Amino acid sequence: MLCARRLGGLGAGIAALRPGRAGRGILGAGIRARRVSTSWSPVGAAFNVKPQGRRLDLFSERRADFVKIAHPEPAFREAAEEACRSIGTMVEKLNTNVELYQSLQKLLADKNLVDSLDPETRRVAELFMFDFEISGIHLDKEKRKRAVDLNVKILDLSSTFLMGANFPNKIVKHLLPEHIRHNFISDGDHIIIDGLHAEAPDDLVREAAYKIFLYPNAGQLKCLEELLSNRDLLAKLVGYSTFSHRALQGTIAKNPETVMQFLEKLSDKLSERTRKDFAMIQGMKMKLNPQKSEVMPWDPPYYSGVIRAERYNIEPSLYSPFFSLGACMEGLNILFNRLLGVSLYAEQPAKGEVWCEDVRKLAVVHESEGLLGYIYCDFLQRADKPHQDCHFTIRGGRLKEDGDYQLPVVVLMLNLPHPSRGSPTLLTPGMMENLFHEMGHAMHSMLGRTRYQHITGTRCPTDFAEVPSILMEYFANDYRVVNQFARHYQTGQPLPKNMVSRLCESKKVCAAADMQLQVFYATLDQIYHGKHPLRRSTTDILKETQEKFYGLPYVPNTAWQLRFSHLVGYGAKYYSYLMSRAVASMVWKECFLQDPFNMLQKCPSVEDFVSALVSDLDLDFETFLMDSE
Repeated sequence: MLCARRLGGLGAGIAALRPGRAGRGILGAGIRARRVSTSWSPVGAAFNVKPQGRRLDLFSERRADFVKIAHPEPAFREAAEEACRSIGTMVEKLNTNVELYQSLQKLLADKNLVDSLDPETRRVAELFMFDFEISGIHLDKEKRKRAVDLNVKILDLSSTFLMGANFPNKIVKHLLPEHIRHNFISDGDHIIIDGLHAEAPDDLVREAAYKIFLYPNAGQLKCLEELLSNRDLLAKLVGYSTFSHRALQGTIAKNPETVMQFLEKLSDKLSERTRKDFAMIQGMKMKLNPQKSEVMPWDPPYYSGVIRAERYNIEPSLYSPFFSLGACMEGLNILFNRLLGVSLYAEQPAKGEVWCEDVRKLAVVHESEGLLGYIYCDFLQRADKPHQDCHFTIRGGRLKEDGDYQLPVVVLMLNLPHPSRGSPTLLTPGMMENLFHEMGHAMHSMLGRTRYQHITGTRCPTDFAEVPSILMEYFANDYRVVNQFARHYQTGQPLPKNMVSRLCESKKVCAAADMQLQVFYATLDQIYHGKHPLRRSTTDILKETQEKFYGLPYVPNTAWQLRFSHLVGYGAKYYSYLMSRAVASMVWKECFLQDPFNMLQKCPSVEDFVSALVSDLDLDFETFLMDSE
């Protein structure tokens, strides 16, 4: 899964989106092109027809990370969870294998040998050495064992915390006002609260959900404290002052000081816009609920939606007929073809190749290099499928010993509605943007072709991994791109430009407040993984940080941090989304704003973007907040 990756360097990033750069071509030197099949069918048509209905067995290329999340059968998910734990334990043991370490150390100490290596091989060798060092290879035998034991304990605590983060809370039914009980799940004498109900129009429903769902759980609180404490112990054991310093080595930011500098500058730049957003929300709340007009943390998602609807009339049902799944896939095909010389073709999977009959298999083909890899599209809703959009690397690309290239295989998982009797699957604007985002990850995996799997595609620094996918959101919001594919599924009428303009304008509503909330989350993550022991309880730190970096009051007897599941996969790295968005906005402005189908030849390097970003936050905030078409 993408969010679990730390490996790799910048070389698999933006450069991968620029075919022909440095004379390598998309496939790189020495990699043979694959022949193009004649059995592929057009991509748009494949997604606008119903499945054939033949029963298919399990996906033959099983990968535990994917299976534990997406498999329809609980037994397979549980087995995959155990496999992930076993593999994680094995990796930690390998990372403390002295013989392997000494062999690599000897290689890197031989200057003549190192100079003879190609840059990619040298980079992978250095990354392996880095993994050894952060795992405590330099320690004595007893301390190495302690490091392995700590890693295993952290894996167990992480799994427990994730389960608790999504577990519903119960309350005795009579404690809730009778007129709002029907909004929640009833269980005998209890009401089950399984989320924040952030879009509920009744203020009291949102308030009740917020206070009950976020009510502190002693077991979950202890689990979080132990997780943070054990991470700190591991970091100190292997020679780092904090877990954040350990986690950020090898990233774009490099260290937590740079991250905090970035977050504080970003917060300062956003502050005035955020105040205006909260004032606008308060005005709408006062209009609809004058007796209780103070803006509370459960208010912004709902009232910002009300403001958007009132000002811009962006009812999803007006847009969805223009965004059939087939039309959107054809739009992606057009974009990739014109920008990269890449086409998508639907291929019939063999029996036993996929895990559900709704899954579509795409071949990714370059106009001169041939077949680049495969994308399995698990796009439609089904029972027990997680409500999250994900990209999974099933098999990474790599150059094999015989000179052939091992093709990458990825899975994209969305939760789109099924087609009805009279219409194909129709997407809301938000669903369309999410589709573009996830396809950005998939194409990163297809085009970020390297000699070794260790640094292929999205296996790059966490704070860079989202750049190509966020960049795709800019394409999804540009009329020049949308006009290429948005057609009414019945009449063929193109989506009017004024409707796209309204949609883009609506996204400006409370954009700064939304971004400020992310700054708060990222700052909290840095503090939790900073200097230990923590100066206060995690809840007291939450209260203090929320008031400083978000502005809305902390609600007593709540503990939002216990639902912050990203503390597991993005521990000390939650800032990554914000930094990736900043880089993506700069890339869009410099390279694509003038013409989204023709990248400018003099686009600055990633290193130039990052330097401008961390030194003086040289951002165009209109572009950063997606304030332009």
